[in-house]
Amino acid sequence: MMFKRSLVVASLAALALQGCAETPSGPTVQVMPPPTKPFEIFQADDRLCRNFAASQVAGQAEHANNRALAAGLIGTALGAGLGAAAGGGYGAGIGAGGGAIAGTAVGSSGSAGAQGGIQGQYDTAYAQCMYSKGNIVPGVTPPPPPPGAYGPPPGPAPYPTAPQQLQ
Repeated sequence: MMFKRSLVVASLAALALQGCAETPSGPTVQVMPPPTKPFEIFQADDRLCRNFAASQVAGQAEHANNRALAAGLIGTALGAGLGAAAGGGYGAGIGAGGGAIAGTAVGSSGSAGAQGGIQGQYDTAYAQCMYSKGNIVPGVTPPPPPPGAYGPPPGPAPYPTAPQQLQ
């Protein structure tokens, strides 16, 4: 009985400690101010764009964590059911422990993948915002200048034909 209780406590601890996704604390892309922009304005752009990027990924980390927790709980329940069917009382505890470990592994890997996706979306939103404010995002080429109002100059005049020789 004590073994079963400690196994349940260990299973719950494993579920609580599984990898969790977090809202990014900042961008992982480098952005620089153009040479003519004062640094204070660049810092204001940075704050504004960080808030914009955070609003674009709001709630996604919590959603990913809920999915990971559900995977861990489902693994624990399935393991307990299979263990009980196979070996009675001790089998249920062993099955629950094995299910919790497997469910935690699945949930943790899902959270890690979700974290990478959330960071990528955050970085994209941040870079787009900073670029739209006129800052320099390395790797992004500026658009070409608009075409001129005039077409290309005309080509050279053709050579006149040689006069016909008199006979």
